[in-house]
Amino acid sequence: AAQRRVLLLGEGNFSFAASLGGDAGTSVVATCYESEEEVSAQGRAVENIQRLRERGAEVMFSVDCTRLKDYFFPAKREFDCIYFNFPHCGRKAGVVKNRELLSHFFHSCAEVLTEEGEIHVALCNGQGGTPADQPRREWHNSWQIVAVAAGAGFILSNVQPFKAETIHGYKCTGYRSQDKSFCIEGALNHIFTRSMPLAYFKPMICEIELESRRISFQVPQVLVDKINRGFLEVNSNHPVQTVKEKLTAVLSQAFPLQSIDYCLSLLFQGHLNGVCHSNIFWIVLSPEETPSTEEMASGRANAILFSHVDFYRDTDDNVQEGCQIAKQYCLRPSLLPHAQAVIKSAAFVPGTLYVFSGPVFRKCLISPYSMPVFHEMVFVCAVNRGTENSCIEMLVDKIKNSIHSLHQTVSGFPLTISLQKATCSETTELNDFAAFESQLSKVQYFLCMEVDTLDSSEKCSCVGVIRTAPYELASSDFVIVSASLNLDLIAMLLCGIQDWRMLWTSDTRFLRQFPRGELRLFKSFSLYPPSYVHDVSFWVPDGEQFDEAAFHTIARQVSGEMVASIQLIDSFHQSETGRKSLCYRVAFQSCDKALSRREAVAMQLLCREELKQRLHVALR
Repeated sequence: AAQRRVLLLGEGNFSFAASLGGDAGTSVVATCYESEEEVSAQGRAVENIQRLRERGAEVMFSVDCTRLKDYFFPAKREFDCIYFNFPHCGRKAGVVKNRELLSHFFHSCAEVLTEEGEIHVALCNGQGGTPADQPRREWHNSWQIVAVAAGAGFILSNVQPFKAETIHGYKCTGYRSQDKSFCIEGALNHIFTRSMPLAYFKPMICEIELESRRISFQVPQVLVDKINRGFLEVNSNHPVQTVKEKLTAVLSQAFPLQSIDYCLSLLFQGHLNGVCHSNIFWIVLSPEETPSTEEMASGRANAILFSHVDFYRDTDDNVQEGCQIAKQYCLRPSLLPHAQAVIKSAAFVPGTLYVFSGPVFRKCLISPYSMPVFHEMVFVCAVNRGTENSCIEMLVDKIKNSIHSLHQTVSGFPLTISLQKATCSETTELNDFAAFESQLSKVQYFLCMEVDTLDSSEKCSCVGVIRTAPYELASSDFVIVSASLNLDLIAMLLCGIQDWRMLWTSDTRFLRQFPRGELRLFKSFSLYPPSYVHDVSFWVPDGEQFDEAAFHTIARQVSGEMVASIQLIDSFHQSETGRKSLCYRVAFQSCDKALSRREAVAMQLLCREELKQRLHVALR
């Protein structure tokens, strides 16, 4: 095996380097900023340097941590771990100077660190500016280490106490550029790793078979990285697949079960009664793309290109435009229409539990637990009238057993699953999933999960709905019982995942935490990510209702899902003109990637421009 290469910077008297064990599998390069002559004047430095050299370590002097690649040949630049204990510009340098030092240091590290390498930075209590500091300094008075590191593409992956008393022979030095110790009580070691780069996706054309024809459509840009991810494939170890497999296995013991996943179209044609149009991703065949009569007759129109319409408004203008449009589609917001189609088919057998699963797409407001795409699982069964309640009881009981079985492998917090009768008042108190399901068709019961974790903002959440409906194609002796589950939300609550975006991360450190077929309590690999807050205010077009879901969708798209929250902070009516002004606070924050202040500013500027162009607002 290749030797692990460790680089130590700013060593001062080299006591920390000397304290490291002489592991035969580790190659150590210990450096300091001062010259050999200056270092030799410090207590025990000469002795420590001698010990290091006897162990085969390389000792270097006058090394500037902001220009690391200059000191090593290309073949010797790859370090697995870089240590920098108590960096400081010297003398009475303030927080701004020390932030600049760290910024240059991290950019320099990016040139000499391996892809899987770590950077360890020890700081005095309060300097880092993270919640791990106790007490925590005000942000402007700290070194803002996480934001500074993000500028060079690094994320904070761990924080540990720096226990100097456990490091044999270690003596901190360099206070105000003297051979004196810093106050290191409560000091913290910050461990950084490389982040995945911010992704900018090209437009995607998706091609599917629909009504015996080949249909191509442009995927909404905000969903480009969410299409065809394969989380529900047979060999997937993604948490949503684990939840699906457990539910299928347990329910198959109680019902004859038939899974129908292979023929479910991504597109749905027609109107969904009761569903707000602003929650739908519309796909419309543009008039200029409509095939001519000659093309239709010759069969040359078998490939039709559909375009994505960002914001559909149900107005007279759209109705008139609709006369020119052949057909209108949307990305499926639910699998329930697919289930209803199977119910109406001759192959539908009462008593069999039909199972449908796959991703569904819904525009929604930005929040940690509201998802524009998630994996839905729908169960449908026809039972004899009068037995529907016992069927519901058995179905819910098996779903509960499945979830509790998965929870046994996740330790750390209690879990309660309850069935709530649907009432008008409850739908407003539940989540976006429950509200949309209530619009889609009448709901009899909400299936809710309650978790008791110290840091979870989502203590109780609706994860499923139960419905009953008459079986219209047969005698009145049968009733249809159906259940719709949000697999993503179940997985989040079971694993303690605080942000839906983490389920879709491309960082391999996420899936590595989940063995095949098992769930684990998720440990974030990006701690205390920096948040950058920007306000945007504008005049709304006269006579129009502002589409907040459209605004949130624009923010998602231009930032690549880097917006954590949007809050309305001010609304103003100008009495003289009747105009309305809105002011929103937008917080840019990534849950899995390094996001720098400069990148957040660029996203804010692009968001402003897109709002003006696509929602026709007048920026203030």
